[in-house]
Amino acid sequence: MSYATRKEMSGNRTVAIVIVALIHAALGYAIVTGLAYNIVKKAAEDLKTFNVEEEPPPPEEPPPPPPDQPETPPQVVAPPPLVRTNIAPPPIVQTVREAPPPVITPTAPPAPPAPPAPPPPAIVTKAQSAKGNLQSLFSADDYPPDALRNEDQGTVSVSLSIGTDGRVSGCNVTGSSGSRSLDNATCRILRSRARFTPAKGSNGQPMPDTYSQRITWRLEG
Repeated sequence: MSYATRKEMSGNRTVAIVIVALIHAALGYAIVTGLAYNIVKKAAEDLKTFNVEEEPPPPEEPPPPPPDQPETPPQVVAPPPLVRTNIAPPPIVQTVREAPPPVITPTAPPAPPAPPAPPPPAIVTKAQSAKGNLQSLFSADDYPPDALRNEDQGTVSVSLSIGTDGRVSGCNVTGSSGSRSLDNATCRILRSRARFTPAKGSNGQPMPDTYSQRITWRLEG
């Protein structure tokens, strides 16, 4: 091998070494640059998810103190006036010893007074017919015509109410004769014809009373 050829091969080898070195440098740069990019990207992501806490508000300032007020001077209370009380000495009480009460001997109580005599019994009179028997007030002319036609007869029992003037104020049939005409005629005649001596009470004054009577109606023959 000639010297020139050896020199040319040495130059080519140097160029190859330089190219390989450049390639290694470029790869190293690329690796370094990629790593730096990943670090920056990760840092950016960390920055994006970073929680920012708000700072608490500053504490409120206390209100300013009120202006100084003038001090009130203490009040001086005057002592109460002295009151002189003239206290009189207590009176002297003298104890007087009383004589013992006299001994009273009980005596028998007086006899009660006799009760007053009872008043005399009150006299009460009954009403009496002034004309005797009331049957005598009726005559054959008083027979009711319808009772004659029907040949009605019988005895009527009545209770008469006598007023203070002696007149009959009421008539009540207590026992019927069986004929209404005879019953009605009996009360009608007694009201108009009967007169009584009125009853009197305990004070002697006339008083109302009652009187009972039986009147018999009978056809002759």
